[in-house]
Amino acid sequence: MNAIPRDSLWCAAPVAAGRLRRWLTDPGSLTARLERQAGSISVRVLFQGLRRPNPDEAFLFASRTARVMVREVLLLRGATPLVFAHTVFDAGALRGAWRGVGVLGNRPLGAALFADPRIARFPLRQKKLGRGHPLYRRAAARLRRPPAALWARRSIFAAGKSPILVSEVFLPAVADL
Repeated sequence: MNAIPRDSLWCAAPVAAGRLRRWLTDPGSLTARLERQAGSISVRVLFQGLRRPNPDEAFLFASRTARVMVREVLLLRGATPLVFAHTVFDAGALRGAWRGVGVLGNRPLGAALFADPRIARFPLRQKKLGRGHPLYRRAAARLRRPPAALWARRSIFAAGKSPILVSEVFLPAVADL
């Protein structure tokens, strides 16, 4: 994948993100940073299977109606959810570049992505998600008292010509780290 796919619905720099700004713009592994800040982090798989991409993810796929592979997890410190992570990629890539994603189980995806030098990461994009966004709704469902909006970041990773889109929604407990 040579060109950066066009992602016009998410911003290149967060505006008014307050204490989350550094989390949103840190180009390193989010899991590694969480472990440095909070200690041991666990991963709980919420969903892994085929779905249609969210409307603002369709730019990455040839067909808006095609089903893509989706993996959704919570990153937790003890029982406290810190991040809702949502990953999408072409299901055919499970037999190719991303075959390891299908067998991650409760291991973090970030460790695998940052350990392989053949995987390229495109620039981070950010968005303040309101109640109408599908990622907000799925992340907020994990909270007792969801706020009116949640900040998220996402990035495309590429192994050869196979892109994978990783979105990370920051839950309120991250601001306390």
